[in-house]
Amino acid sequence: MAPLRREDVAKVAKLARLKLSEAELDQFTEQLGQVLEHANDIAALNLEGVVATAHPFGLINVVREDELRPSLSRDAVLAMAPDAEDGRFGVPRIMGEAP
Repeated sequence: MAPLRREDVAKVAKLARLKLSEAELDQFTEQLGQVLEHANDIAALNLEGVVATAHPFGLINVVREDELRPSLSRDAVLAMAPDAEDGRFGVPRIMGEAP
């Protein structure tokens, strides 16, 4: 692959509507060139037989086991609510919604 040119970076910056100074153009040309070289190195690897993964390590479920524990009754919870009706929480109507 041909090395990245300063003019290429200037064109991409213009398309992205970025105003770059001369120093920034030089800096980003070098940095982007390094990124593209690294991408070429990765593309050149023989990955035949390598399984694609989303994580380098297997995921382990770290959530605790479910335990049955006593909780508040429905009546106790509804008694603490600002508004309750017919065994449910009462909430304000959404604008324009019919009853």
